[in-house]
Amino acid sequence: MRVLVTGAAGYIGYAVARRLTAAGHDVDGLTRRDAELPDGVRPVRGDVLDPGSLPSGPYEGVCHLAALTRVRESFQEPLRFFTANVQGTVNVLHAAAGARVVFGSTAAVYGTPERQPIPETEATAPSNPYGASKLAAEQAVRYHARTGAIGAMVLRTFNVAGSVDGRIDPDETRLIPRALAVAAGRAPRLEINGDGLAVREFLHVDDLAAAYVAALEAVGLGEDRVYNVGGGAGTAVHEVVSAVEEVTGRPVPTLRRPPQPEPPVLVCDAAAIRAELGWRPERSALREIIRGSWSALTRSAPNSAGGRSGPRSGRSSGARGPP
Repeated sequence: MRVLVTGAAGYIGYAVARRLTAAGHDVDGLTRRDAELPDGVRPVRGDVLDPGSLPSGPYEGVCHLAALTRVRESFQEPLRFFTANVQGTVNVLHAAAGARVVFGSTAAVYGTPERQPIPETEATAPSNPYGASKLAAEQAVRYHARTGAIGAMVLRTFNVAGSVDGRIDPDETRLIPRALAVAAGRAPRLEINGDGLAVREFLHVDDLAAAYVAALEAVGLGEDRVYNVGGGAGTAVHEVVSAVEEVTGRPVPTLRRPPQPEPPVLVCDAAAIRAELGWRPERSALREIIRGSWSALTRSAPNSAGGRSGPRSGRSSGARGPP
């Protein structure tokens, strides 16, 4: 298929574009500025907030990943998040007539449910503007699909981590990147809310990218499906810190902050995508995620192991950061 990936220079978008190309698809990567893209991906300059700049295709597939994703920033600038995540999605949908669309969403749409692991049938109740904006965008995608204009799959991801092509997650507000930054001496300590017993799960970014390929190849026009995508194993925050210390061989000093009103457990039930699309995570063991991220960080960051340049950055859609 000829496929457009929005946000293709971002952390998740890059991995998705890379996987699509490896699967034999003809991929255009939409970026707002010059940026490094995977081999074989054609750069297309445009902005999802500028409809006139979006390529007309025709595309058989669209993976929409361009988004604002930081939960804490969404409380400070909710209108900016709704504009980027909802209006940007509507603009992409106008340009995606007749295409198969895979939309990158987030576990933040669920809020803080008591039922764990969380299935797709759980009621949506976002507790922050980021999650609310992604849920509104989901609804635009799904209602549009029901008209028969597109086919749609929504992928709700939990915590994405890991490295492909030496690229690391640039968002050091998230647990694993922050803990690795402390191990590398780029930050003095890791701040933890409460006792470190909060349980989260982690999905390798390459496993997530494989889910996008499976979804794109499976969806048909008029279809409207939602899947959770997760690694399947919950890990306490203090266990993540211990694993980082074990893999890196370096201490990760921590500072305990007062407990925050956040769920003690957030774990994904990904049974549906496993059963219906045959997708399985293959690289999401916690220590594999940490080893790959640490290797990429120490190669790229001059202050950690004498590498060449700082880590690349980009916007991505997907998981909410753990405490």
